[in-house]
Amino acid sequence: MSIVGKKFPNLSVNAMNDLGDTFKLNVLEEAQKNNKKVLLFWYPKDFTFVCPTELHAFQAALEEFEKRNVMVIGASCDTPEVHFAWLNTPKDDGGIEGVTYPILADSNRNLSSRLGILDITGESYDEETGDITLEGDNVTYRATYLIDEEGTVFHEGVNHMPLGRNVQEFLRLIDAYTHVQKNGEVCPANWEEGKDAMKADRKGVADYLSLN
Repeated sequence: MSIVGKKFPNLSVNAMNDLGDTFKLNVLEEAQKNNKKVLLFWYPKDFTFVCPTELHAFQAALEEFEKRNVMVIGASCDTPEVHFAWLNTPKDDGGIEGVTYPILADSNRNLSSRLGILDITGESYDEETGDITLEGDNVTYRATYLIDEEGTVFHEGVNHMPLGRNVQEFLRLIDAYTHVQKNGEVCPANWEEGKDAMKADRKGVADYLSLN
């Protein structure tokens, strides 16, 4: 179920940073108390293949997010200890050394279950033993959430495991939402910072289409 237009779940989750500190992090509180937007991105597993390319891509763009008053947070179902081991593995060995934003360690899957982003394709029930067996890896898809300063989700997207994300698209979405917040205009297809937006009425659409 989509949570766009709703508050992000009010849950605290273990997190790890590049200094080796384990701490509790509540995404909703981070947005509200710091008056920041938050980009939260989930990836399936540490020490895999597409995942480090994404974590490094978000790190490379971190300054651009910070210019926009956006906090970047990574997340998976690995433990804090596994995160720290990966943070200390060199980039040329498939590691994420150099990543400085916090990474959630949702090893109990409380938050990812609440968001409905786990790879569970089905379940089977053994009538003799009463055991329930889950089908799927029970790790997260590549889900991304953009959250505003009040803790409201204004974008969510979910990619299948093999599909890496386009980090620049999230910067564009943040720019567009910020433009809406500041100017009360809406942003048409393929809008980018510096391009014309439009009034949310029939005349506004007609004027925009006549010029584009």
